[in-house]
Amino acid sequence: MPRYEFRCRACGDTFEVNRSMAAAGDPANCPHGHTDTVKLLSAIAVTGRGGATGGAPAPTGGGCCGGACGC
Repeated sequence: MPRYEFRCRACGDTFEVNRSMAAAGDPANCPHGHTDTVKLLSAIAVTGRGGATGGAPAPTGGGCCGGACGC
C-alpha cells in the first residue's frame, strides 16, 4: 500500500499515512489532532535493472563502441 507524507500547518509535524491510491487525495489529520495538513510531494529514486540491455551493465571505456573493438 502506498505511503503518503503530510505536514501539519498548525504544529509543523511531518507524518506518514498508508492508504490506497484511490484515497490519495483524502485529507489526513495530524497525530496531535490538528486538521490543517498538507500532502507533501515525495522525491523517489528509481534504480531499475531492466531496460534494453536486460540488466547487463553499460559498457565502459573509450572508443567508438565502448572500447570493445580495440580502436
